[in-house]
Amino acid sequence: MTRTLIRELKENIEKEITIKGWVDVARLQGKMAFFDFRDRSGKIQGVVFGKPEVLKVAETLRQEWVVEVSGVVHSRPEKMVNTTVENGDIELEITKITVLAQAEPLPFDMSLEGYNLDLATELDHRALTLRHPKLQAIFKVQSVIIDSFREFMKKNDFFEFQAPSITPATAEGGAEVFQVNYFDKKAYLTQSPQLYKQIVMTAFERVFSVNKVFRAEPSATTRHITEIVSLDAEMGFIDSWLDVRDMSENTVRYILNEVAEKCSPEFKLLNTTLPTIIDKTPTYSLTEAQELIFQKSGRDVRGEKDLNPEDERTLCDIIKKETDSDFVYVYGYPTRQKPFYVFPNPEKPEFNEGVDLLCRGIEWLSGGRRINNYAQLCEHVKTWEMDPNSITMFLEAFKYGVPPEGGFAFGAERMTMQILGLKNIREATMFPRDMNRIDMLLSGAEKEV
Repeated sequence: MTRTLIRELKENIEKEITIKGWVDVARLQGKMAFFDFRDRSGKIQGVVFGKPEVLKVAETLRQEWVVEVSGVVHSRPEKMVNTTVENGDIELEITKITVLAQAEPLPFDMSLEGYNLDLATELDHRALTLRHPKLQAIFKVQSVIIDSFREFMKKNDFFEFQAPSITPATAEGGAEVFQVNYFDKKAYLTQSPQLYKQIVMTAFERVFSVNKVFRAEPSATTRHITEIVSLDAEMGFIDSWLDVRDMSENTVRYILNEVAEKCSPEFKLLNTTLPTIIDKTPTYSLTEAQELIFQKSGRDVRGEKDLNPEDERTLCDIIKKETDSDFVYVYGYPTRQKPFYVFPNPEKPEFNEGVDLLCRGIEWLSGGRRINNYAQLCEHVKTWEMDPNSITMFLEAFKYGVPPEGGFAFGAERMTMQILGLKNIREATMFPRDMNRIDMLLSGAEKEV
């Protein structure tokens, strides 16, 4: 018999069907057996009664066994309807069970109510814990975030490309990169597709990419990991950095709307709410943000070159109380604090036209206007003490006419973390990599915080 997905059972009332999936729950009650089965589309309760030959097989089943089950779909009597569970108004009368694969006894409780692992143990057993509905909910939301980013970019005429992960130079400078042996040459795992997306922008005008990027940051915090998914966009013919801000804000708004529409069951299961985005996201220069922090909290961070994590949390708390917005833009950082390609403010060249987006106390996005003048770009390469020979292809694009341009990048894991109110970015990463972990903890390393 052709397989029917569980989500299709309501269309097959009083019909005999066959489902395939896992035993989620097994309950034996004398001459009856009750099961919850799951497949990729949902869960259903099945019951065996009055069929000794089927009950004999049913009594052997355990949690996570893989089965093929045939039976008749019935509507539950009104007094037996359970509106608090999925498919609580129907039930499967089981007529046949075929075991497709057995499972070892589980090493810990995987039930919705009893699951209570610490994060390190959860990650050590990722191959099993990914089956838990709460973890699946996290990554279903993340999938919608990434898909929605793609959808919005395409709706706005952005061209998708894939940037390489191995590069001859670093986009942002500094030492926090992974060096790799590239045959008999030296190369790096990319920190960002930045240089490539600017090159591609000069050909296609509006471009985006969904890329893995790598940061060799020697940190074990709740907000940093080594390998992330970067959602990047770049666009030409902008008038100012405000065009970049507005496009990124519209992108966030679209993503949040899509998540709200498509992920309601996941938010209910995780008992969380979407961050609030108001009609116009508050925007402050770094200097204004520091002054606001001083005026409202008494902490004097005025004149600092950037916001530290405490500053970001404080600023977001202030904005939330004053406007109800969970988001705030901060722009105008010291020019030398950002990469060489960020455009300096013509009137105050000591500050640039870079912009960051904070949400619920953590940076989501970095972007801004880029330098499009070849001579100015070469001057910055020299000032930043970079080797121009290592970025020859990038510089060549700017010899031959590049419009005013800018762009931005989101971290998909941080977005997931903040949208769902998770405490650690590793919870929002299916297979996290950091200085202590490549799937399992590295030898001799302490468990991450």
